[in-house]
Amino acid sequence: MIPSMNCSPSLTGTTGRLLVYQITYTNRFRKHYRKLHPDEKKQIKRKVERLAENPMHPSLRTKRIQGVDDFFECSVNVDIRIIWYYEGERLIALLDVGHHDILNRL
Repeated sequence: MIPSMNCSPSLTGTTGRLLVYQITYTNRFRKHYRKLHPDEKKQIKRKVERLAENPMHPSLRTKRIQGVDDFFECSVNVDIRIIWYYEGERLIALLDVGHHDILNRL
């Protein structure tokens, strides 16, 4: 199951760091997340928490997706990406997750 990350800015994650953003998941994200290997899910959980702390953290390698103004991608590992967008000032919506070819599905 995907961890609940709908947190207020005053709450901390499992690392004890301040979570600045709330995280919400689309049905598409949930569907593709369920299909991943348990080890990949564990990596994703850690990166989603990092995303909630600081979307521009260097380990995420966050960048805008070319040709789509409001969508971003970040790296979970060499092969897995998360596609997301800001929804308001303190909410990040996770649109999709999967191997690098998810960028072709936009």
